[in-house]
Parts: sequence; structure tokens; C-alpha cells
Amino acid sequence: MTDTRRRPPGPVLIELEAAAPRPSPAEAAPPPDARPGPDLPEGRAMQIAARLAARRPSRLTRFFWQTALAALGFFVTLGAWNALTALIAANPLLGWLGTALLAAFALAALLVVARELAGWSRLARLDRVQREVTEAARGTDMKHARRVLRDLSGLYAGRAEMADARKRLRKRTEEVLDPDTALMLAERELMAPLDAAARLEIEAAARLVATTTALVPLALADVLTALVANLRMIRRLAELYGGRAGALGSIRLARTVLTHLVATGAVAVGDDLLGSVAGGGIVSKLSRRFGEGVVNGALTARVGVAAMEVCRPMPFVALDRPRVSNIVSRALTGLFGKEREEG
Repeated sequence: MTDTRRRPPGPVLIELEAAAPRPSPAEAAPPPDARPGPDLPEGRAMQIAARLAARRPSRLTRFFWQTALAALGFFVTLGAWNALTALIAANPLLGWLGTALLAAFALAALLVVARELAGWSRLARLDRVQREVTEAARGTDMKHARRVLRDLSGLYAGRAEMADARKRLRKRTEEVLDPDTALMLAERELMAPLDAAARLEIEAAARLVATTTALVPLALADVLTALVANLRMIRRLAELYGGRAGALGSIRLARTVLTHLVATGAVAVGDDLLGSVAGGGIVSKLSRRFGEGVVNGALTARVGVAAMEVCRPMPFVALDRPRVSNIVSRALTGLFGKEREEG
């Protein structure tokens, strides 16, 4: 028999089995980013090279090397003196010839010391001009600003490629009455060609470090190449901006730059290098060393931009600060192109 009772009007509810609750968007896993992980390169060679260059020896180590060099110099000098006196007594002609050679060596050593002192003085002059430019930008005295601009232009007095820029700056600053406008004009006239040359130096160093890391399989070769390339790059940047230094001055300048980067954690992969890390991750799927080369080149570019800020006699105001990603894209164009496309 069928049920002839009438159902009440209204919707019919059909109960289903309990379905599993859907996860909330807040509980979803975060999307993967391009930060270094177990499968992404980290630029380990550049990090090791930066820490080696920035490491300051302990007092005991400095005392050991100072006493060792002093003792070595004393005994070498004493041995040379005894050898010359004995040679003069045995054969005067050979003895005086040895004396002349020793005098020539002493003269060469004095010239090297004079060159190092001149390099220190140029770096000190560059630091002084940087401080004067900062003070002039804060003040409103146009006479002081013109004096600072003369000192700034004097840094490049002996360089033929800067003669036209210096002439244009001298003519145009005579019509300017505002210190800020005069300083911005000086930055456009003097710093623009130097910044372009500095970017080329940074790109060359980044390309060298990336290529060596990718193609040279020798242990520690990438670390040594990164260290030498960065030291040479910093020295060339200082020379471009008017602070050409000797060997000791260049080492001190490089240590200043790298110590600052290591202390602030900048010698690591950050937000400005995410694109390079992503590209290095793609390339590392085919070759781990190629991925490390991309990131090492990007870290070298970051060191170069920091060195520009240290060596540049003017801060970036009228001109834009170079971006690491742009430098890396130009420096590494064509090196890993095929690997990127295949990846």
C-alpha cells in the first residue's frame, strides 16, 4: 500500500553524509618564494670571500706578525751589511757593485713607501670632499657651496676625459644662486660619466666571478677569484672617483666596505636579489655550479654598489642609485641564456 497522507507544503530536506570540512584560507600553506633553500643556490663563495676579507686579526696575531717582520728585517739588514763589508775587503770592485745594488733597492723601497703615502693622502682628500659636500647640502651659503664645488672639480683636474664636464660646470654654476641646485648640477655633470664607468667595472667583476664559479671545478678557486675580483673592483672604483690608492690603501678600503656589508648582513641573499636567486634556481636544475655562479655574480654586484657609495664624493640625489638587479641582468646576459631557456 502506498502512503496517501499529504505532505505539508515547503522544501524537502534530504540529509547527506557529513562531508569533511574545507580548510580555511588562513590555514593554507604559504606559497613558495625564491629565498635560498636546500634546492636554491646561496652564493657561498662570495659569502666566504667577504668574511675572509672583513675578518680583523686578533691582537696576538698582529703582535706575532709585527715581531716576525721586525726580526726578519733586522737579521736581513745585518746579514747584508756583513756580506758587503766582507765582499769589499775581499774584492773592492764586487763589494762596491753590491753596495750600488743595495742602494738601488733601498731607493725603490722608498719610492714604494712614498706611493703608498700618496695613496693614503688621496683617500683622505676624498673623505674630506665627501664631508664638505654633505655640509654644503645642509647649509644655505652659496659661497661655501662654490668653494666645495671647486674642491670637487679639483679631484679630476688631471684627467682629460673630465675637462669638458668641468668647463660646463664652471660656467653653469656662475648663474646658480641656490646651493642645492648647484650641487645637483655638479652631480649630473661630473658624476654621471663616472657612474657609467663604475657600472661597467661592476658588471665585469660580476661576470668574472659568475663565469669562474660555473666553469672552474677546482676547490676554493671560486673563493679566491671572488676575493681577488672584488678587491680589484673596489680599487678601480676608488680610482675612478678620484681616490686612487696603493696596495695597503686598497686593502683598507676593501675591508671597510666588506666589514660594513658583513656587519649589516648585506652579504647574503636579500629582497633585491630574489630575481637572481630565482634565475639561479632554474639554472641549478641543470647545473648546481651554474646556479651558484648567478648568485655569486649578484652578490659581487651588491658589493660594487656599496663600494660606489663609499668612494663616490657625492651622495645619490639628482641621479638614481644603481640597482643590483639591473647590473646583474646586463652583466650575465648571454652567459646562462641557453640554460635558462631549457630550464
